[in-house]
Amino acid sequence: MTETPRISAGQIGRSIPRVEARAKVTGTAEYIHNLRLPGMLWAKICRSTVPHGRIRHIDTSAAAAITGVQRIVTAADIRNVIAEPYYGPAFHDQPILAEEKVRHVGEPVAAVLAADPRIAEQAAQAIIVDYEPLPAVYDEVEALTSSVFVHDQLKPAGTFADLKHLAGRRDTNIALDFHLRRGDVEKAFAAAEQVFEHTFRTQQTMHTPLEPHVAVADVRDGAAVIHSSTQNPSFVRIEIARLLGWPENRVRVKTAFLGGGFGAKVYVKVEALAVALSMLAGRPVKIALTMEEQFFTISRHASTFRIKSAVDKEGRITARHCEVFYNGGAYADIGPRVAQKSGFTAAGPYDIPNVAIDSFEIYTNRPPAGAFRGFGMPQLVWAYECHADLIARGLGIDAVEFRRKNLLREGMPHATGTIMRDAATAAVLDRLAQRIGWGQPFNRGNGTLRRGRGIAFGLKAAISPTTSVATVAIAADGSCTVYCGTVDMGQGSTTAMAQIAAETLELDAEAVRVVAPDTDVTPYDMGTLGSRSTFHMGHAVRLAAEEAKAKLAALAAETGVPPGTNLPLAELFRRKYGMQAGTVVGSGSYLPSYVSPDHATGMTPNATPFWMVGGSAAEIEIDTETGQVRVLRLVTVADAGTPVNPRIVETQLTGAAIQHLGMTLFENMEFTDGQLRNPNFAEYKIPGIRDLPEQLTGEIVDAVQQSGPYGAKGVGETGTFAVAPAIANAIHDAVGVRLMELPITPEAVYRALRTAAGDPLGDT
Repeated sequence: MTETPRISAGQIGRSIPRVEARAKVTGTAEYIHNLRLPGMLWAKICRSTVPHGRIRHIDTSAAAAITGVQRIVTAADIRNVIAEPYYGPAFHDQPILAEEKVRHVGEPVAAVLAADPRIAEQAAQAIIVDYEPLPAVYDEVEALTSSVFVHDQLKPAGTFADLKHLAGRRDTNIALDFHLRRGDVEKAFAAAEQVFEHTFRTQQTMHTPLEPHVAVADVRDGAAVIHSSTQNPSFVRIEIARLLGWPENRVRVKTAFLGGGFGAKVYVKVEALAVALSMLAGRPVKIALTMEEQFFTISRHASTFRIKSAVDKEGRITARHCEVFYNGGAYADIGPRVAQKSGFTAAGPYDIPNVAIDSFEIYTNRPPAGAFRGFGMPQLVWAYECHADLIARGLGIDAVEFRRKNLLREGMPHATGTIMRDAATAAVLDRLAQRIGWGQPFNRGNGTLRRGRGIAFGLKAAISPTTSVATVAIAADGSCTVYCGTVDMGQGSTTAMAQIAAETLELDAEAVRVVAPDTDVTPYDMGTLGSRSTFHMGHAVRLAAEEAKAKLAALAAETGVPPGTNLPLAELFRRKYGMQAGTVVGSGSYLPSYVSPDHATGMTPNATPFWMVGGSAAEIEIDTETGQVRVLRLVTVADAGTPVNPRIVETQLTGAAIQHLGMTLFENMEFTDGQLRNPNFAEYKIPGIRDLPEQLTGEIVDAVQQSGPYGAKGVGETGTFAVAPAIANAIHDAVGVRLMELPITPEAVYRALRTAAGDPLGDT
């Protein structure tokens, strides 16, 4: 592997405006949601109304009688063009349209095609499906031992080698169980001075990208072109090719800017159905979900986390046992990777010699859950950082000092056995405390208004192993174009890749053009997810630019240019070709080293290419008469290594914090017997401008990721980790009550206050 170049004061570290800013503010930026193709049909979906049931009969007669309906498609029709119509990154468990039975409310059962989307919608509503109801299971802990099985048999996709051992497993709702063992936990608990044990829960939430899932498929002449709002076009290409039994070069996936993603748009969502419908219709087909339909497509895991810690006389954590149960819903999606890749960090950013972790991905009859900004980490940090505060209070130790005493630092082994490198845990914690004024007097309120402060932080491992490939082309006039599969969904990746290429080639970043992902043009990238792009694709772009630079140097030597001569590139090409002609192309491929965890112990000497560290500190005010919580200050601090574009990084941190402010205080998919009661923005509340703290800041500590491109690493998820526990800890500081479940609604706070006062509210 090429040695990482020096950290430069050139293009790296410049807070230049986003290169796509003008297109976005003038309305000329391309989005798949706006795409129309000649002859295109619209597809609308008939969805299941029961959480678990056998399909007895589908009556399409009324729908077919509606003028303008081109075709109605069921699972039997899909079988005519795709022999095995099941997909998924971890398990091939999700049918394109439900066959034989449905497993959650909102599952696609049939599709209607029409030239007018309103006619297609009317017809989809007219389809009548007769179900034989089946028993259902909704809770992740109950599903562990339930006799109700969502799937008859597990069918690993083969994409991930460490899931293959699950093949053929039957009569279980456990999609994945991951176990980590370090030291002698039971012995440490027996010798402990004190033991603390708590259970925390999080709710199911939705990503709510303002551009819903959308795909346009055009399959003709033995080739498929798919325009999709996807975060990983390379995987969509691979999966569609597999479904069709075609080589990849007959499948083309194109994307554009995304109107948000946050993990909702990774892997296949609506693309497979769009392709099958286009094949059946012989025309382009567009599927554009409504906001309501997104609630039934993918979500963030609900979870239950049981955590138990042993502490010695000095206040050091000597042992920790964690049981994490992720509610994966009816289909696995990428949930098994969430349970494994996040689960092994459940012990937190602390030096604990004896650790036992059991992490489970569980099937239930809820809508599927998968990747969400943070990849399972916000659920974990919510639990272990509330738990940390409770331990500190129980020991009579300041919460920040307790964390400092137990902190994982440079050179220490993580619970997996991987040595911590370039994880600025102490710097993040210290800066959080400084920024919130920890230990200093502040206005604690009076009367019915009480104020408190809280602090929390967490640690995440980057998902591994993953590959990124890039090419860089230098045209004869000296201009530079970068070809890479990283999707810009608002995180500023297009700008970052331009800056990395420019730094390597000694150009201005504004002069570099980055081509939108198109699998016929841009090379393979595993996906834009898990805060991996800056590190992985950044390296690939750097390597590609270095190769191009080396070729330019060779061209200069060939044409007799003396070393060190500052010759314009356009003149160099003219010397070679006698005119403005030619192209110099460099390519780069990056795959970091990785060692899979031992199946029995979960231990590995190389769990991740880099660690993400981030935390939040909050100051809140509570109205004790209503339980209303108002966040006055919210500070988010992160280790981003050397930031490629500091301003973009800071806005990433505050944006992530705002998003998880919603998860903390408002957002909740509310179910009754498997029926979602609030799939709309009228009843499912996300933060508005009036909900934001009066003071909201994002900040980067001074750090370098030695293995990163120009010292950089990913940051997109880092601001999500600790918002919820920081606010819960601040509430405890203000009024002395502890909330153990999200969201922290006014009702939940008020009930806790009444219970603490010895006058609990009844449930009537």
